[in-house]
Amino acid sequence: MDKLLIKGGKPLAGTVDISGAKNAALPELCAALLTAEPVTLENVPRLQDVATMLKLIRNMGVTAEQSADMPGQVRINAGGLSSPEAPYELVKTMRASVLALGPLLARFGEATVSLPGGCAIGSRPVDQHIKGMQAMGADIAVEHGYMIAKIPAGPNGQRGRLKGCSITTDMVTVTGTENFLMAASLAEGETILENAAQEPEIADLAEMLIKMGAKIEGHGSNRIRIEGVERLHGCTHQVVADRIETGTFLCAVAATGGNVVLRHGRADHLEAVIDKLRDAGAVITAGDGFILVQATGRMQAQSFRTTEYPGFPTDMQAQFMALNAIAEGPSKVTETIFENRFMHVNEMVRLGANIQIDGKFAIIEGVEKLSGATVMATDLRASASLVIAGLVAEGETLIERIYHLDRGYDQMEAKLRGIGADIERIKS
Repeated sequence: MDKLLIKGGKPLAGTVDISGAKNAALPELCAALLTAEPVTLENVPRLQDVATMLKLIRNMGVTAEQSADMPGQVRINAGGLSSPEAPYELVKTMRASVLALGPLLARFGEATVSLPGGCAIGSRPVDQHIKGMQAMGADIAVEHGYMIAKIPAGPNGQRGRLKGCSITTDMVTVTGTENFLMAASLAEGETILENAAQEPEIADLAEMLIKMGAKIEGHGSNRIRIEGVERLHGCTHQVVADRIETGTFLCAVAATGGNVVLRHGRADHLEAVIDKLRDAGAVITAGDGFILVQATGRMQAQSFRTTEYPGFPTDMQAQFMALNAIAEGPSKVTETIFENRFMHVNEMVRLGANIQIDGKFAIIEGVEKLSGATVMATDLRASASLVIAGLVAEGETLIERIYHLDRGYDQMEAKLRGIGADIERIKS
């Protein structure tokens, strides 16, 4: 497995291009299954999860071509889709596979989708997806690790359609909201999603569906209304910038010091994190299509609590904790979304961080310096936090199992090298 070798202590300066959001690209690739017409996605990030999703839809009989002339462009044609199935072998490393359920069920009336895999950061149950699809009229059984779904045939034996309804999930679920949004676009009648997730990636998916002919109102709020249509058509859509990549680079600059422009970064999608970084002492200026971050001296530690958007994102918890580890003063981090999302802490302690875990709380006492060591990445965002810690640590830090990083960051080490970091990938 590849590793990253980092020699810390260098401030960062220059310009970084923020890639398209993984958490928008994956559902939007699935949304292309809703139509037999060609769909073109632009600004698609080059990630392992994206490659897995492309492999998955190709396995269904879909044509998906990546442009050689325009990096980030993917042309999809699901007109020849022949196998509405997402097998375990193709999705065992990626929880986003569940997003195939809604589009396949809505367009073809049936779907067989493996229960998803992904990072081992805690329980991510699919029961909300199942309940929602059942409320729309689907019959779903879970057998041998698969969700087997079918819409009962109509009175004349013709293929049935999902039926619009009101869906209120027991908790806020991002992938659940996305699945219902896609399924309801082709359902018969009106669907109301209550307690809907409000993430920018969901609003971006809704904008793509509207380009395809869907009738959607309220996306970006906790109540979304969808009026189903009989068919959707093709479109061209640009994937929104990745706010978590943006936040990761913001934390890296705040931790190491420096002056960096993040092109395409959207400050309005990251307000909770930017507010905390400003409180810590970073100077952040946002404009149309860019964010400038400047940091000098040691930051002030900041306590925070993760929660659903627009609150502080759980996907930024580990990266900000790396900053707190070398900031001045104590801080307390409360993780409310996933129960196993402190797995990076033991590895940070190996680098010299002073962190204590008490259930869903992490108590951090900032230290003046970290020391390089060999550490192991345990999940996607933990990988990013160890990169930040390595950038500020004295000496060399070797990060193992960085395949997690490749699932969610487009050429991270190359981007960091471009702004002055001493970082290299060691091929296995």
